[in-house]
Amino acid sequence: MLNSKMFDHTLLKADATTQQIDRICEEALQYDFASVCCNSFYTAHVSEKLHGSNVKTCTVVGFPLGQMSSRAKAAETKFAVEDGAEEIDMVINIGALKEDRNEVVLEDIKTVKKACGKAILKVIIETCLLNEDEKIRACELAKEAGAEFVKTSTGFSTGGAKAEDVALMRRTVGAGIKVKASGGIHTKEEAEALVAAGADRLGTSATIDILQA
Repeated sequence: MLNSKMFDHTLLKADATTQQIDRICEEALQYDFASVCCNSFYTAHVSEKLHGSNVKTCTVVGFPLGQMSSRAKAAETKFAVEDGAEEIDMVINIGALKEDRNEVVLEDIKTVKKACGKAILKVIIETCLLNEDEKIRACELAKEAGAEFVKTSTGFSTGGAKAEDVALMRRTVGAGIKVKASGGIHTKEEAEALVAAGADRLGTSATIDILQA
């Protein structure tokens, strides 16, 4: 059963305007979504718009490629938290993961986690670029690093959230970590299938259409 607190109301497009950001903040307040997810340029603005509400400010970091240095990701995280971010969605170093450089990936996540302070960390593993073993390893590293969520996708690569990936991630991390599905979620049926597979949170720009359906 879907409810509004399962959704991060999301706008991450390169051409996003302040007017569009204001609109999704107003919608998030109206429907009482879990968060508004934005690029860091808009973090302070979103935080101000949501001030005093139960809707969190969520900022993406190292987005969408994950190939920034850990120091750069940590700095972006630090500034986002200072600007009011309460949740951080970071992209892992996918290339390092595929090269079996587990310590690099682990330290990358740990560095961002430290910069989060009290903010919740969601780790985007970009499932469409990984095989099954890599998906499992990415989830295990995120768990070891202390992340609160693992997340399927940026929505900017070759594919988005799939129920089978969510189920694999849920089995891998167990009950201690939550799973966020994002990327290409457009219908109520897709959302329900992802929740049934084990997703705790859904990231989408089609939030209202899904709930109204």
